[in-house]
Amino acid sequence: MDWFAPIDIYCERTAPGFWDEPFNALTNAAFLIAAAAAYARAGAEARRDPAVIGLTLTVVATGIGSFLFHTYAQVWSMLADTGAITVFVCWYLGFALRRFLAVSWPQMLLAVAAMLAAGLAADLLVPRGTLNGSVGYLPPLAALAAVGAVLARRGHPAAAHLAVAACVFAVSLALRTVDNAVCTAWPAGTHMAWHVLNALVLFLALDAAARFGVAGRTARGRAGSSGSA
Repeated sequence: MDWFAPIDIYCERTAPGFWDEPFNALTNAAFLIAAAAAYARAGAEARRDPAVIGLTLTVVATGIGSFLFHTYAQVWSMLADTGAITVFVCWYLGFALRRFLAVSWPQMLLAVAAMLAAGLAADLLVPRGTLNGSVGYLPPLAALAAVGAVLARRGHPAAAHLAVAACVFAVSLALRTVDNAVCTAWPAGTHMAWHVLNALVLFLALDAAARFGVAGRTARGRAGSSGSA
């Protein structure tokens, strides 16, 4: 594998220069803002919770990784981008299943593995370029919507956060998908909107984790269950 092979898959990029995607690069600041805002809103106990801290740092890493990808635009920076968001998605699904729904560790691990397998299968089996490469994000969207629906049926306070996050994620995914299709009419493309809306999705997810996930863990601890996700 050529780690430094150039990658040009977004409407805004027209040359291999570091600043050839200025909007796509600079809008990654939204992830840093989302992480800082969610952590600022968190209560004292949440700020000490290792899982909440880890999820917050992963959102920061997502912003940094995406910035690197939209500036260097090479294989290694693409992996830094996709790696960070994959870690967050898997970690958050496990967190939500454990803290919000109190499922067992085997059930949680099976659900995370199933989502990963579905995403990998989509990337491998669906023709390259389908939906502008957005197919692999459909399993995380489905998982977010499914967890939100279950929480809503149970009357869980995190349900509204996850329901809104799923709706925003669907819109952001649509904007990511049409990026190359609108180049003629809008040379800057729509990928920058994917960053800003996804930052909102991650803010909502982090806010739900900090506000409702820590109390859920404490309640299970009193019931005799231990561990974190």
